[in-house]
Amino acid sequence: MSRILIKNAKTVITCDPKDQVLKNVDILIDGPAIKEIGPNIVCPDAEVIDATGKFVYPGLVNTHHHFFQTFVRNLTTIDYPNMTVPEWLDIWFKTVRFVDLDVIYYSSMTAIADLLKHGCTTAFDHSYVFNSFTGKESTDRQMQAAKEMGIRFVAGRATNTLPKSLGSSIPDDMHEETDEFINDCRRLIRQYHEEGPFAMNQIVIAPCQPMNSYEDTFIESVKLAKDTGCRLHTHLGEGENEIMEARWGIRTLEWCRQRGFIGDNVWYAHCWELTEDEYKMMGDTGTGVSHCPGPAVLAGFPILPMKQMMRDNVLISLGCDGSASNDSSNQLDSIRMAFLAQCYFGKERGGAISAYDILKIATVNGAKTLGRPALGSLENGKAADLFMIDADALELSGAIHDPKNLIGRCGVTGNVWLTMVNGKVVFKDNQLVGIDEKKLAREGDLAQEKCLRNVCEAFAPYR
Repeated sequence: MSRILIKNAKTVITCDPKDQVLKNVDILIDGPAIKEIGPNIVCPDAEVIDATGKFVYPGLVNTHHHFFQTFVRNLTTIDYPNMTVPEWLDIWFKTVRFVDLDVIYYSSMTAIADLLKHGCTTAFDHSYVFNSFTGKESTDRQMQAAKEMGIRFVAGRATNTLPKSLGSSIPDDMHEETDEFINDCRRLIRQYHEEGPFAMNQIVIAPCQPMNSYEDTFIESVKLAKDTGCRLHTHLGEGENEIMEARWGIRTLEWCRQRGFIGDNVWYAHCWELTEDEYKMMGDTGTGVSHCPGPAVLAGFPILPMKQMMRDNVLISLGCDGSASNDSSNQLDSIRMAFLAQCYFGKERGGAISAYDILKIATVNGAKTLGRPALGSLENGKAADLFMIDADALELSGAIHDPKNLIGRCGVTGNVWLTMVNGKVVFKDNQLVGIDEKKLAREGDLAQEKCLRNVCEAFAPYR
């Protein structure tokens, strides 16, 4: 196993249980793991990375995304201000039906590049495109992209089983049957799901949302999770409660609780529509939530009362969300946006939380959400997932006295200096290691243009 010695780090922000900030130390990495953190480490056979003037942070953990949406960024025809999420989905699925496997692959490469360049080392993606162009291979192409880029990847195999003719947002020719979904989940788990503290690929069973699926889809997902040990994820509390109450006579969280889709192996995306009692239910059951500040701000949705939720022991993590609702895969930017939103709404919602709290939500809590205790902090024996920023940069002069709060408070949202995943450098000096970025960008543009031409011909002018 190769060894790497990070020498002379100006500061290491560990995010460990003691919230230690270590100054002028080295980090010895042995294979995928951190072996030692301390001053003046000697290891003659190690490759040396000079970290003079650098701040070192744990790699960010993104707990909600839709990579394929990266190719509808900056497309104003599908923005959803002034619409509810269910209303927007009716428009959105006219786009989704034209996504093909090239779009899946190149948009995944693009999103992962953005994540890695901004310090994200582990990403969960919620993939729900299984149409006549993709067949069942969408997740396979994402796995290919993640392996080539070197990110730690958790794939959420989603589905929508209720067709539009029976009340969902899903075109009849795009829905799956529950058995189809469960069988393909089993295939993906057999083929890709890894165990162990440093697993690079995992599968999550992730039906897209209760309002767009049959009841048995969620019941069978819970059974499969028990059989395989995989985790569960869905969208919840994002404007669908009125539909669920009309259909079932109960709100969505209670509907999930009654079907067992709740607990410490489950997390939901968004949850801005929940009540105080529902947040308490989540805290009591250990159920997590991925807060995605980008779409909340873009569409004017309520901002999560994070201070109150933390008091109720709700496990909050941070997601970028897809580029249909956040035209960026920059999780540093999500940290900044989450912090500012909490400051703005803090007084009326139980008080603000610190930028360092947001950093730990994006690292430690992300790791807990995915059930990955070896990730999220910089400690001996944990995964060598980290990023560095250049603290000697002029634009940071006068602000480096508080490295824990620096990112959120000062808006450190540009490219990092280095990103390491599982003990391997994947991004350094503004270059992805081993990746021909310009070639990929050209190929990706061609795939996107082909898809958008079909979209524009189908329902809206492209401008």
